[in-house]
Amino acid sequence: MSSTQAPIPIIKSIADLAGSADAWICDIWGVLHNGADAFAPAAAACRKFRSGGGVVVLLTNAPRPHGSVIEQMRGLGVPDDAYDAVVTSGDLTRRLITKHAGVPLFHLGPSRDLSIFDGLGVTFAGAAEAPFVVCSGFYDDDVESPADYVEMLAGFKLNEALMVCANPDLVVERGDRIVYCAGAMAEAYEKIGGRVIYAGKPHLPAYDMAFDHIKRLTGRDVPTSRVLAIGDSLRTDMKGAANAGLRAVFVSSAIHVKGVLDQATLDKLFLADQPRPVAAMTGLAP
Repeated sequence: MSSTQAPIPIIKSIADLAGSADAWICDIWGVLHNGADAFAPAAAACRKFRSGGGVVVLLTNAPRPHGSVIEQMRGLGVPDDAYDAVVTSGDLTRRLITKHAGVPLFHLGPSRDLSIFDGLGVTFAGAAEAPFVVCSGFYDDDVESPADYVEMLAGFKLNEALMVCANPDLVVERGDRIVYCAGAMAEAYEKIGGRVIYAGKPHLPAYDMAFDHIKRLTGRDVPTSRVLAIGDSLRTDMKGAANAGLRAVFVSSAIHVKGVLDQATLDKLFLADQPRPVAAMTGLAP
């Protein structure tokens, strides 16, 4: 750690920071649940913040419309009153698809993500001829990696296809496992010269949509100094917060922290050239 950098406080409760914010932009996967189980303390923290007049907007790189994500959270046990609004990469992807209306597209991803196309009247094409690819993930992320798609990606590049990445995450925690996300596929495509548009964190359009909800819910423009970002990914949550000019709280999860969260671990994660959070937690808690 550079001598000019202060240690990152490791806190057990979000209470001390809650009073300095009027709104939270909070990640879902890794903060409110891990894909298998809901985190009750995190939901309690959000509910307590809301009961004090705060607004909670959940911002996720899930490649499905927000309604689908809400249903998933309900199934896992995340209560509806833990948040005010949900913004997803799927919502942003639908905007991008609309901008390319009439262009035949190929969907690369599991069938569970097909709701991303509902009501948009898209025309599907095969992988070999589609000029437009919407990548929401892997066909079977339980076993596949980008290496399984080398030939397909080469075909996209030969056809000069534009790819929209509907989930910029590289990996995500699912229960006690780490699985690849669409961001890993998009990264592999870029490495061979493919063109990619990313829908989601850390890119600013995702935060613009979140701020639109905050303004709608509060009836005013809330300054960035009064908004706290909470997330578990350095590449998307911490970088995205920095891009948007927000303070951030880092929540440790298996994608970055395999053991104990301590100052030495934080020093290794947050090097001098990386955005630093104002605090770190092993889990969001009231």
